[in-house]
Amino acid sequence: MTIAEAPPRLAAAADMSLRWYPEAPYSLSRTLAPLLRGNSDPSFCVQGDVIWNAFTTADGPATMRLAPAGGGDAGGGDAGGGDAGGPFVDVQAWGPGAAAATKAAPRLLGSDDDWQDFDDPAFHATLPRMVREARRRSRAVRLPSSGRMVDQLVPIILEQKVTVLEARRAYRYLVHRFGTPAPRAGISTPPGLVVAPAAAQWLQVPSWEWHKAGVGPQRSATVMRALRSAPALERLAAAPALEAAAKMQVIPGIGVWTAAEVVQRTHGCPDSISVGDYHLAAYVGAALTGRRTDDAGMLRLLEPWRGHRQRVVRMIQSTGFRKPTFGPRMTIQDHRAH
Repeated sequence: MTIAEAPPRLAAAADMSLRWYPEAPYSLSRTLAPLLRGNSDPSFCVQGDVIWNAFTTADGPATMRLAPAGGGDAGGGDAGGGDAGGPFVDVQAWGPGAAAATKAAPRLLGSDDDWQDFDDPAFHATLPRMVREARRRSRAVRLPSSGRMVDQLVPIILEQKVTVLEARRAYRYLVHRFGTPAPRAGISTPPGLVVAPAAAQWLQVPSWEWHKAGVGPQRSATVMRALRSAPALERLAAAPALEAAAKMQVIPGIGVWTAAEVVQRTHGCPDSISVGDYHLAAYVGAALTGRRTDDAGMLRLLEPWRGHRQRVVRMIQSTGFRKPTFGPRMTIQDHRAH
């Protein structure tokens, strides 16, 4: 992939900018999808093909605008084309953290994600037909590496043992309540774009606000314990994914599931599996064998593709496969008024 200075008209509009060429089919929206906590994530705004993201860097907050062109999202489908022989993404950033955000943008966009071994004909032939077909249709997907440990860890802790709807509602409330407005962009900043609280701000959230958000004391205590070690956590972004996952689990309340969900997003880990997920094992079992299974069964099924197990899961999910459902849905408990 190639990084180039952005055209002058973009450079003039932003504090920092660059143009990134993946030199292969590329989809911005599908690559970054795992980082968004639903359609109402206050730190993201999707405007057609363009994605805005506000976040904190070591240098301060930043607003970043990612605009694809030349193929992929802009070209309609996964085929490349356009400038420099393929798709590209224009990256613009504003605010004190603009330089740091721009420097980290290629990894965020998946520049370090290498599917060469997965696509090797000998390995590819071992994959189930569903996965081979999904890969054929999803050449433009990368695994993103945000490198932002706190930004990923907090919402994932909020998702422990509750429904996605409850967790996202809680996260949205807390970010709006304790986050800060995104740095103003040279062009129209999306209204309501918010920088999620930094570690020090999360640590100031009082117990009654966690309760108002619908977050029980066990999850809020886990957030507090983890963020008291925020500098050490952020250093894990530079560690190998498996090492980072293991070290996170030293913190009480952070287990295999939480650590795997984090490094999938912060490190673009191609092998981490969310063991302990309420749905995943049954989903993978139904997709690969037609029968539900448990965590041990899921790991046995995925073992032949060790090193790429998360890629296999991501490809299954990209097919839109849905496992048969039986019985009532999990009830959403709302104790905020108590």
